[in-house]
Amino acid sequence: MADAIFSAGEAGRFTPSEHARGPWDPQALHGGAPAALITRAFEQLRADSPLVFARLSFEFLAPVPLGPLDLSTEVVRDGRRVQQLAGELRAQEKLVCRASALRVQAVPDGLPASGPQPAEALPGPEQGRIASFALNDSDTAGLGTTGMEMSWLEDPGKPGPGRVWMRMRRPLLGDEAATPLASMVAVADFGNGVGAELPFAEYLFINADLSIHLWRLPAGEWIGLSARTLLHAGGVGVAESVLYDIEGPVARAIQTLVVQAR
Repeated sequence: MADAIFSAGEAGRFTPSEHARGPWDPQALHGGAPAALITRAFEQLRADSPLVFARLSFEFLAPVPLGPLDLSTEVVRDGRRVQQLAGELRAQEKLVCRASALRVQAVPDGLPASGPQPAEALPGPEQGRIASFALNDSDTAGLGTTGMEMSWLEDPGKPGPGRVWMRMRRPLLGDEAATPLASMVAVADFGNGVGAELPFAEYLFINADLSIHLWRLPAGEWIGLSARTLLHAGGVGVAESVLYDIEGPVARAIQTLVVQAR
């Protein structure tokens, strides 16, 4: 299906559409697109007992090209209480993304809630303003323009911390809609753009990785994102985000940024 983010070919091979494109290079994907595709594959791996996703991590080892991709996943460690998963995405045999996931036994029902709320409440998507978003102010097809619908709680063009709700405009693969977890992973990779501190025309702030720790699984099609960027001269740039569904906060994400003047 041409309108999907990806189409499937022979076993393990996927081809991205223009709706998977990212903002940094017209021939490279937005990190959220392959991360969502890998998450889908992780969700399909078996578990011998009921386990829930606790962590998802992605290392972008090279730009993911707008071309055929080969995906492989495996169960690295299997157990009744802990399961570790691994995935690799290759383009013409070159490793472009390495991923891992951790599934664990859920906290038992009936235990009293403890500790403070993990994040402040986020106004719902009905309170936002529908607007497209592209770091380069382009309306070219891409994940941020034609792949996602966005309801902004603040001005998307204003630098600094940002808050937005997103949902997928298109199926993730063929006619298959993204699961709430895969949608959340795609949204998480927008943190460095939504919370950008630097002007896109003057600086690069590309994320080299994405790591997500979950408090619970998301539900529904809308995913909220509250993001900010931390920059340390002579140190590391980091984008940190809290992710939400309609019921409240569900996860926290961290991206390590490569920051330099153009």
